[in-house]
Amino acid sequence: MEKILWKENTLPKTDKERSIKFLSKEEVSKAKKFHESFSEYDKTPLVDLKKLSKKIGLGGIYVKDESYRFGLNAFKVLGGSFAMGKYLADKLGEDIENLSYEKITSKEVKDKLGDITFVTATDGNHGRGVAWTANRLKQKSVVYMPKGSSLMRLKNIKAEGAEASITELNYDDAVRLANKYAEEHNGVIVQDTAWEGYEKIPAWIMQGYGTMALEASEQLKKLNVERPTHIFVQAGVGSLAGAIQGFFASMYPENCPTTVVVESNLADCYYKSAIADDGKARAVGGEMQTIMAGLACGEVNTIGFEVLKNYAKAFVSAPDWVAAKGMRVLGNPLKGDTGVISGESGAVTAGLLYEIMTNEDYKDLKQALGLDENSRVLLFSTEGDTDPEKYRQIVWNGEY
Repeated sequence: MEKILWKENTLPKTDKERSIKFLSKEEVSKAKKFHESFSEYDKTPLVDLKKLSKKIGLGGIYVKDESYRFGLNAFKVLGGSFAMGKYLADKLGEDIENLSYEKITSKEVKDKLGDITFVTATDGNHGRGVAWTANRLKQKSVVYMPKGSSLMRLKNIKAEGAEASITELNYDDAVRLANKYAEEHNGVIVQDTAWEGYEKIPAWIMQGYGTMALEASEQLKKLNVERPTHIFVQAGVGSLAGAIQGFFASMYPENCPTTVVVESNLADCYYKSAIADDGKARAVGGEMQTIMAGLACGEVNTIGFEVLKNYAKAFVSAPDWVAAKGMRVLGNPLKGDTGVISGESGAVTAGLLYEIMTNEDYKDLKQALGLDENSRVLLFSTEGDTDPEKYRQIVWNGEY
């Protein structure tokens, strides 16, 4: 069995406070207000796994279950919808705070804006969110998916009205293809990774993801948890991880939760950057055929990288079996706990936490993170069974 690899964060720091300014509670609240104007909006559940936390020696495990988000079975729509809303607000010369979902989807606004094509590359969840939002805006969307993407996820994107296809490219090359298409067809690229010259929309996407963090923070307080001591969050390009890290670092500047960034070992650009330890981002190439399709990204989001190198505690490179373990643990709860149907990319943090607390091989990591009976750990199950057949193969039939 492949080992879990980890590296404590000793990367050189930059301007810490500046790197997270755009993820303050004030900024994220604007995104949350926008999302609340959607008729489909509802807070996703924060599941309190009391029995599991006691069994493995923790003070609490809290799982944000994003399988309920807008009926789309994943969190990604939060980022795409807010970024698209911000883009339209800018085009109209309006503040997003004055543009509700109802107003932004009105005929009056559509007539003012004319036809817009939104373009993205995705393994599925982000593309579905972009297609769903474009559909409601009565606009066009074009979605490129990397090699090996799920046919079910492709079908779901097409069902939202997108022009979508699975390419023969890896994720990062699919992003380049999407960008090329947008440039040639006067489209708008809505990508949750940033590069030099393309940072405004990714920053808006990260603010959109912040809705989930702000909800979790409010829900924890209702459970009498003032702040989580630890946060485990998964990373592909690092937009989600950077958003979660940035929000909580901004909320608790004097006592930031210990944050662990978890990647697939086939797409572990943050872990490799941490090993190199010079402050420069490293990339991973090749096909990256991990079951954690949402994390199969070999190049970092430059904005997310700044946030994480400044604030994260450790970077972990996890084999596929860790995600499969997490799916089984969450989907088959101890009596008294609530089950969570979590997909491959959603469950890797739960699998890792379980392994750290129950496997002596990782006692050094447990010690380095300070995990014990006083720890209250926040996890984000970012997707449900977005590929139901694959989910059953793993949870029912024991794959991986």
